[in-house]
Amino acid sequence: MDRFVSHFTNRLDAKGRVSIPASFRSVLARDGFEGLYVYPSLYADALDCGGNALLREVDALMAPLSPYSEEWDAYASTLHGESEVLKLDGEGRVILSEKLKHHAAIAAEVTLVGQGHKFQIWEPGRFRAHLEEARRRVRDHRRLLSSGHAAQITAPQPPGARD
Repeated sequence: MDRFVSHFTNRLDAKGRVSIPASFRSVLARDGFEGLYVYPSLYADALDCGGNALLREVDALMAPLSPYSEEWDAYASTLHGESEVLKLDGEGRVILSEKLKHHAAIAAEVTLVGQGHKFQIWEPGRFRAHLEEARRRVRDHRRLLSSGHAAQITAPQPPGARD
């Protein structure tokens, strides 16, 4: 499989290392990325992690922006300037910097959550709350789609189509 799937909760060891699940390490190895590309998530109190696939997504996000624009600078500062490339040791562990741990409020445990082209690292309690909210939003979206309103929302008619 070439996607990060499932979730795992692991403890930080006495040296502050956390083990990256073997299935996640396999995806990184197939992706050809040496280490782990990590940055504080823009949208959550979590860390976004991955390899070349994540870097391609970042590049695609920034591609439409002028490299001299304020928007490009903001994305570059947050997605590249705040990023770290962590080295995996022989046992598949990484050391999270204090800056990364602070952003995600990580102390003794982490939950690693697959999201396809990337995975996130969360403080376990915050992840449980996030997952509960995400499930609620998915249920609400499903109700919207099944209510018949989806056709109007997802496929608006061009002006004058009913005339």
